Amino acid sequence: MENNRRVTSFLRAKEQVKAIKEFYASSILYCIVIPILIWINYETTSFSWAVFPALGWGFGMVVTGMAAYGINPLWGKVWEQRKIQELINKEGF
Repeated sequence: MENNRRVTSFLRAKEQVKAIKEFYASSILYCIVIPILIWINYETTSFSWAVFPALGWGFGMVVTGMAAYGINPLWGKVWEQRKIQELINKEGF
């Protein structure tokens, strides 16, 4: 039983490390690609179209980072514990 728990913990930790590595790789690419897009935008047109990929990719980075580090403001651990307690206290459950 204890061995299964350790294996499960190891696999979850390994999965989280992989997610964090992917987040770092995406962050590095963001820091390289977005300035290039801004430069291309500045050199070719007066319309600031580079803001759209920067904001879209930036939003994706925030979501990916939150998932990689286990941050969930909507359905976090506190919400889970409160919901479990609510269901336990409910009659007939």
